Amino acid sequence: MATHSEALTGEMFIGAARVRGTAGTFRAHDPARGTWLEPVYGGGAPADVERACTLAWEAFDAFRDTDLETRARLLDTAAQRILDLGDTLIERACAESGLPRGRIEGERGRTVGQLRLFAEVVRGGEWLEARIDSALPQRQPAPRPDLRQRHIAVGPVAVFGASNFPLAFSVAGGDTASALAAGCPVVVKAHNAHPGTSELVGRALRQAVADCGLHEGVFSLLFASGTVVGAALVADPRIKSVGFTGSRRGGIALMQVAAARAEPIPVFAEMSSINPVYLLPAALAARGADIGRKFVASLTLGAGQFCTNPGLVLAVDGPGLESFLEAAATVLRDSPCATMLTPGIHAAYEEGVERLVSHSKVTAIARGVATSGPNQGRAALFATDADSFLNEPVLQEEVFGASSLVVRCKSVEELRSVTERLEGQLTATLQMDDADLPVARQLLPVLERRAGRILVNGFPTGVEVGHAMVHGGPFPATSDPRATSVGSLAIRRFLRPVCYQDMPQALLPEALRDGNPLELWRRVDGQLVPPATPRR
Repeated sequence: MATHSEALTGEMFIGAARVRGTAGTFRAHDPARGTWLEPVYGGGAPADVERACTLAWEAFDAFRDTDLETRARLLDTAAQRILDLGDTLIERACAESGLPRGRIEGERGRTVGQLRLFAEVVRGGEWLEARIDSALPQRQPAPRPDLRQRHIAVGPVAVFGASNFPLAFSVAGGDTASALAAGCPVVVKAHNAHPGTSELVGRALRQAVADCGLHEGVFSLLFASGTVVGAALVADPRIKSVGFTGSRRGGIALMQVAAARAEPIPVFAEMSSINPVYLLPAALAARGADIGRKFVASLTLGAGQFCTNPGLVLAVDGPGLESFLEAAATVLRDSPCATMLTPGIHAAYEEGVERLVSHSKVTAIARGVATSGPNQGRAALFATDADSFLNEPVLQEEVFGASSLVVRCKSVEELRSVTERLEGQLTATLQMDDADLPVARQLLPVLERRAGRILVNGFPTGVEVGHAMVHGGPFPATSDPRATSVGSLAIRRFLRPVCYQDMPQALLPEALRDGNPLELWRRVDGQLVPPATPRR
């Protein structure tokens, strides 16, 4: 049954209970209108964290042991419950973010799609990575025991909602979906920019847990008026992993809390990336103007508030680069300003742009249309030379918004030298033609060390949710370059292997029993063995 007629209450969900926070209050802000939204939300306190983590720990063993179909059904049910919220969810998310309806509808589709993708991942069982090394009692000089391995959930997971994706990287986003798929209860700390959206989605998840007859501790949602709740959540000994999308400062703060615990835990934090775009010589000479026009479309998408907006361009100086800059500047000057997500994000963007405007080694190429309302970001394109870029650390800092810096290099060798000194990135893009293959071969090994996703003749905005996607990269793009926060491989963040040695069949998990009752692909004595009847 649809429940979207229920009014927002400003309450948290701690297990099955609705709880009014008592540690300060806050409200959502409509950045497009510059007005405050009802209701008033109560911030959680350490006691609320304690209760949510207690319930999550109580739920953990039973939840991680649920059969695959039950867990998949939870994810499918959550997806449907979110859809049941209808226009109530869309309208609230638009009001709290300033994002247009089409963007929010697309993000809802992505959120639902992620949940359903992980439902199918759970049903397939491949993530268990079942392995069997049969006993060899006659082996010399020593017998081999019977060894069997599978992956299990690590424990309750803390998830921090992101500011720039009120749905897809928030309460029911990729971190939550992959953690639940792994069998981990989830405690979400909602982002203060969109509490109403979070309450609505939290209600949908809470209902899905109840619909599937699961322990109430499988999901809780906390609000906070400061940083105490987030730090307490990461420090709680029952939390075994953390998913975070946000600023470098915020991510590092959580990493420090996690590392200082008696039992340190991993923090999978997506933090900072300027996503370099390389304009290779042949492509630049043949189609520099066309690349410039398409580049601006990527730069200004979503007011530049994607983690993959192209904030850096590198190219060898020459006529082709001038064609690129001229075309990009022409389009950019006609680009309308766009509402940014929060007053704080808008203020930080303006400060970042002003640093570039006032920098003696930077030239302003073009600005977008002047602002006409509150919290509007005006797109900007700047240029500098390679020596200045390398010697001025401020030029390598991310400006979160529709601002990009073009670095003029004297040669391909200088281009490669700059690349060697870049920080870790989520993406790197090569704009290239066939004649650029030799240059691309030189750059590729460096880019593999610097980025999690390498694109050719595209732009980094737009992250496909699938099985081969990597949305991660070396620090500071993320805290752990071995992981991805998007795609089916994201489930691995919340799993660990367990080996069973000479375990009686009656005690073995079904995934490892003789006869393969779950009908899984398994690696048996080194060979990948298909089930007699493959799973769906």
